[in-house]
Amino acid sequence: MAVVVRGVRVGSGGGSGIRSFFSYRIFVSAMFTLLFLATLSVLFTSHPSHDEAIMETTGNAYVKRTFLAWQSDPLKTRLDLIQNQANNHVALVNAYAAYARKLKLEISKQLKMFDDLANNFSELQMNPKYVTALFESNGPIDEDILRQFEKEVKDRVKVARLMIVESKESYDNQLKIQKLKDTIFAVKELLVKAKKNGAFTSLVSAKSTPKSLHCLAMRLVEERISHPEKYKDEEPKPEFEDPSLYHYAIFSDNVIAISVVVNSVVKNADEPWKHVFHIVTDRMNFAATKVWFKMRPIQGGAHIEINAVDTFEFLTPSYAPVLRQLESTNLQKFYFETRAENTTKDMSSMKYRNPKYLSMLNHLRFYLPELYPKLHKILFLDDDVVVQKDLTTLWKIDMDGKVNGAVETCFGSFRRFSEYLNFSHPLIKEKFNPRACAWAFGMNMFDLDAWRREKCTDEYHYWQNLNEDLALWKLGTLPVGLLTFYSTTKSFDKAWHVMGLGINPSISMDEINKAAVIHFSGDMKPWLDIAMNHYKHLWTKYVDNEMEFLQMCNFGM
Repeated sequence: MAVVVRGVRVGSGGGSGIRSFFSYRIFVSAMFTLLFLATLSVLFTSHPSHDEAIMETTGNAYVKRTFLAWQSDPLKTRLDLIQNQANNHVALVNAYAAYARKLKLEISKQLKMFDDLANNFSELQMNPKYVTALFESNGPIDEDILRQFEKEVKDRVKVARLMIVESKESYDNQLKIQKLKDTIFAVKELLVKAKKNGAFTSLVSAKSTPKSLHCLAMRLVEERISHPEKYKDEEPKPEFEDPSLYHYAIFSDNVIAISVVVNSVVKNADEPWKHVFHIVTDRMNFAATKVWFKMRPIQGGAHIEINAVDTFEFLTPSYAPVLRQLESTNLQKFYFETRAENTTKDMSSMKYRNPKYLSMLNHLRFYLPELYPKLHKILFLDDDVVVQKDLTTLWKIDMDGKVNGAVETCFGSFRRFSEYLNFSHPLIKEKFNPRACAWAFGMNMFDLDAWRREKCTDEYHYWQNLNEDLALWKLGTLPVGLLTFYSTTKSFDKAWHVMGLGINPSISMDEINKAAVIHFSGDMKPWLDIAMNHYKHLWTKYVDNEMEFLQMCNFGM
């Protein structure tokens, strides 16, 4: 009975429940519709007071004006866009101003400009004329006023953008880094160009004949022509071939440099009358050199022999490779057709683009046994050295059967054979060690008997002939000297020969004072205006200032 009744209730109540559900949904929908309409009514009919309009938030104001624009005036949308653009730039300018304060750069001026610009934007938006006509009016917007407002906003936006572009590099790290990289690259390019131009002008200055030196040679030749009876050739002295004396070889076309070398040797010699100087110069300076030493004889009884390089008849193109190579078209072009714009392209070979490096006078050092066949030992001196001590001890050093006695110049990885020779050439690579220590010309003791025994002149000819195309080394006498005397060089103590006074300003005076020979190797020779002043006095104290032609030619000693 109970079951039946419960079942009846369920069955009879099913239709009523469905109807109640649909009625509830209709009621809820109606309520939401009424609420939405009420909200729209409030939005479209509310009229805030003046104070409330000024204090209204930007978001609500924007929503209100958007609805009003839909309802009434399309110019209000344009006004909103203009005002939004102004507000965005105010925020951007304020951000840069805040960053400027934080960085504390020299930006006091920029900071003031940013603050002023932000204030200009604010003052423009608070201008009563625009507030009344554009922001408080519910009626149509005056297009002329809007156009004027837009123009002023755009003018300020333009100024703000220009300021930001100009100031951006101060705040944009990536831009600053890129600009710094560009600047470094440009400076490096300028530095390389300046180095090349400086090297070229230094080369011209160092290798050109100074006016004063040219004047001196002309004065001496004029003296020879004016008084030929005073300068007749003399018979050779027996001392020139006496092997028991101390013999020096000096090959140069610089009269005053030769005189300084000779004077420095004689003034520091214990027994100057035992010293013999063999001077060889070119034909142009031969007469001038003879006149100088006739007018200013060597003190102390020392002996001097002066010859011109072309008086040695055995030096012919068929015998001396250098003379034959001077006739080569390629080498003549390399030396004599060099221009500044071409020279500066290759700084490494620029210093060798001077004909003196392939001159017979420069290569004459490889013919010492033939020049002086009766001598056993001879000391070779460059014309840019100064002797500070008696050198006779050098003749007493046991050469151990070696040909060449010299001071080694290598240190660390510098001045090794690899720096002077082309080890990509198979012949150089096969026969020589690239790590072998180089030595220097400038002060060299040559054992001429050992030279003849080792046939070093033939060795020199062999290598010089192979290098006609400059494939083994880039000219000069040192590379071929390293090859010629590779296994026949004895190392001397470094105190005998200190180099670099024409290129290195940091050599200590203590090291210089201890040296027997100081060498002005480099471009800044002591007789040039570009000489280093703190070394120059070491050379000038041996200049014969009593020579009348020096004053006449304005030598700046």
